[in-house]
Amino acid sequence: MGNKKIEIPYAFALCGDTECACAGTCLRHIAYLQQVETAKVMTMVNPRFCAKDNTCAFYRDATPVVYARGFTQMQKRMLPEQYDKFLWKLIAHFGRNPYFERRNGKRLLPPGEQELIAEVARQVGMTEEFKFDTYEYRYNWKD
Repeated sequence: MGNKKIEIPYAFALCGDTECACAGTCLRHIAYLQQVETAKVMTMVNPRFCAKDNTCAFYRDATPVVYARGFTQMQKRMLPEQYDKFLWKLIAHFGRNPYFERRNGKRLLPPGEQELIAEVARQVGMTEEFKFDTYEYRYNWKD
């Protein structure tokens, strides 16, 4: 990550505990180090409730995670009946507009949602590996 400025979500709780054994890999601490230089007001985790090791409930791994965008190409690989079942199962889960935002790539798909979508494809009889339209690495701020 180095000196590259990261975009920190509004009200993301930061951690300023420099004595924590996990500070170097914790997204809350790394974000704190960036914010402490310029921010006039910060949202902080209460240090009294932090563990100073990997058992800390507030620890967020700073390793970027693979997010996906869109799955418009998968419809071509499904039979019409499969796609119909796939579509309605996911609309029942996400809602109509949020389903189409995900399908069309307007909403990032965290790993859990990627697995759910792939699992629904398997449930309707799709045997090939589910591929999303694009993939990108992002920090996992909340998922």
